Amino acid sequence: MPALIVWDFDGVLNANLRGGRTFWADNMKADLGIDPRGFSHEMFTAGDFRDILRGRRDLLLHVSDWLARHGHDLSGEDFLAYWFEKDAHPDAEVLGWLKAHPARHVIGTNNEHRRCCYIEEQMGYAAHVDHVFSSGRMGAAKPDPGFFAQIEHWAGLAPARILLVDDVAANIAAATARGWQGFHFTDTTRKALPERLGL
Repeated sequence: MPALIVWDFDGVLNANLRGGRTFWADNMKADLGIDPRGFSHEMFTAGDFRDILRGRRDLLLHVSDWLARHGHDLSGEDFLAYWFEKDAHPDAEVLGWLKAHPARHVIGTNNEHRRCCYIEEQMGYAAHVDHVFSSGRMGAAKPDPGFFAQIEHWAGLAPARILLVDDVAANIAAATARGWQGFHFTDTTRKALPERLGL
């Protein structure tokens, strides 16, 4: 059994994916008058989201600039509040498994600082884990080796005593290459997780 379990957030603790994609922006046109396709393309594909995820650019400034350039009156703060609320879908069953396991628990997530604060405070996950490791605070994102190395240093554990539960195969591969245990969490495998955890 692992001494430390590192839980991915989106797609594991947070059930915000359908068919492998997020759906928080599906009603954005009706709610805010903003075309989600144009926003997603510029924000996640053509933009600097890799730098945002690693804490090198501020998401609020980036979003505020995008809104202003496209003639939207909505403030960046209000847009992020909409985004984070629409993207919050806690998976009570998975959280129950976390609470039932006697190991230490942390979250290891590719999220910038502002959403990480929302996860900790508004969603309440800081109360359920020892620490939230986010790419925006760490300056490294999964599957970068530096992401895993920082958790190892913090935990003071041999890699073989750490388990990553993640929905991205590349992240599992990177972790197991370092000697971690790994569980690839998908709609198909989720039912096997309690047994894997010995619950």
